[in-house]
Amino acid sequence: MAKPPAKTPDPRGVPMQESLAITRRSASNLALAFVALGPEKRQAMSVLYAFCREVDDVADEDARPVAERRAQLAQWREDVRLACNGGEPQLIVNRELQPVASRFQLPFELFDELIRGVEMDLEKTRYDTFEELDQYCYRVASVVGLLSIRIFGYTSPACREYAVHLGKALQLTNILRDVRNDAQRGRIYLPLAELRRHGVDEASVLRGEYTPGFHAAAAAVAVRARNHYQRAADLLPDADRAAMVAAESMGAVYWRLLRLMEQRQFHVLESRPVSLCKPRKLWLVFRTWWRVRAGSTKANYGED
Repeated sequence: MAKPPAKTPDPRGVPMQESLAITRRSASNLALAFVALGPEKRQAMSVLYAFCREVDDVADEDARPVAERRAQLAQWREDVRLACNGGEPQLIVNRELQPVASRFQLPFELFDELIRGVEMDLEKTRYDTFEELDQYCYRVASVVGLLSIRIFGYTSPACREYAVHLGKALQLTNILRDVRNDAQRGRIYLPLAELRRHGVDEASVLRGEYTPGFHAAAAAVAVRARNHYQRAADLLPDADRAAMVAAESMGAVYWRLLRLMEQRQFHVLESRPVSLCKPRKLWLVFRTWWRVRAGSTKANYGED
């Protein structure tokens, strides 16, 4: 007698303690925006975030040999392939991800692209042009957005381009905020061509020297970020605005971080990364949620 078809796994009935613990420990701006979601989607986003956090941490373990980290990322790739394609993943986070991937139709190809982005950090510590940096931002940030909008429940194809631009805006904001921390690890994500154009050499960035040239180069990156914020604001379809409230909340928080760095003239080399206190972030999330609920079609980012 033939076996009955297996039921589609339901994330609401699967304990996801490991992923939830990873998300709680992170205290990130991304995780904070999940409060705008209902329980099922909040749990699904926590699992997706945990996957992103885990593979990123593998690449960031600079004390370990590159070959070892590459092999571990290959293990993550094969394991998440099983999670997305009905296999039996071995890693705890991927086992928790499996019902989420099934429920929201998250394709392996996007997880593969994300891991390709993380793998770039094993090979590259410099980006010569904005075009090279754009590919990195797409892989490590826009792809996360493309996965997220599936969980949020988008309906219009235009929402995919919205996710791509918002992801790049958030990643460029992160790059500006983390220049000092990255330099301490020997990394420079600001395009070298832009630094050279303003008379800034790599050594001065690694030493943490703030100059008028560095200010000009950072401002050029901020202009790129601003353009992506504005494109995202323009592209978000009205039909999907309510569903994208968590993404819009992230946009509002990161936009405020960018504006703070601009106001401080990009003094990001000499001090700790700019940040917002938790009450301020929660206020931005709540304000975004309230405006969407009230029917506003104006984004909380992209314009001064």
